[in-house]
Amino acid sequence: MSVINLDEIRKLSADEHTNWMFDFYSIALKRNVDSRIKYKYGQQTYDFDEGVMFFIAPKQIFSVETEGDYKLSGWMLLIHPDFFWQSSLAKSINQYGFFSYSANEALHLSDKEETTIINIFQSIKQEYVSNIDKFSQPLIIAQIEVLLNYSDRFYHRQFITRKISNHKILNRLEEILTQYFNQDSLIDSGLPTVQNIAKKLNVSPNYLSGLLKTLTGQSTQQHIHEKLIEKAKEKLSNTNLSVSEIAYALGFEHSQSFSKLFKSKTNQTPRNYRQRFN
Repeated sequence: MSVINLDEIRKLSADEHTNWMFDFYSIALKRNVDSRIKYKYGQQTYDFDEGVMFFIAPKQIFSVETEGDYKLSGWMLLIHPDFFWQSSLAKSINQYGFFSYSANEALHLSDKEETTIINIFQSIKQEYVSNIDKFSQPLIIAQIEVLLNYSDRFYHRQFITRKISNHKILNRLEEILTQYFNQDSLIDSGLPTVQNIAKKLNVSPNYLSGLLKTLTGQSTQQHIHEKLIEKAKEKLSNTNLSVSEIAYALGFEHSQSFSKLFKSKTNQTPRNYRQRFN
């Protein structure tokens, strides 16, 4: 692992588009980002102008477009997955959704938050440049976990404070689901998936579910199911289609799966629900 103070790196000169794929985790805080540098992650352009953090997991593609000389400022933490071997973070690190968040939702920091993060970077660096002993690795891992937990807290703060952008996503989600269940080709296309919905919204599945959980208390899959049940109730109450025909029309291969989901969401079978309108 390494902690890099980007202010100590000499000026870089390039005029090209370069793709990178790391074998390690990268946690970076970039300050005073040069407008001539364009960062892309998952085919999305980061939306930062000032100091922000972004996270890259191993084997994920990250690209940089540059024009002429540029100077980097900030901090970067690089950790190989093997460093976490036999630690609790080896498994739990995958629970931090921001490693797969859409790049246009980089983490923006207040001055106070930025100071907190920089202090952790510096503490980690101080630990690994000191004499290495049996306590070094667990202490560094503990500080990395603190860094991730603070980042998680700040991401959740960002979900709440950036209401205009987030509500646009919610409105767009509603439009996509409504259009999806109003089409006649569900028998062929099947039920919408979290991955397909996220792609249409230009965000990652983890980011979308994290946002929805924070704002609505429901995951993306739960939102899909809610819209599906809403459409099922409409067909049960306003048409003479059989339960099986409704199930197939909504993209289910087997009517039993539809009935099971409907009952789990409404505490009654589709037939019992329909009887209320007859």
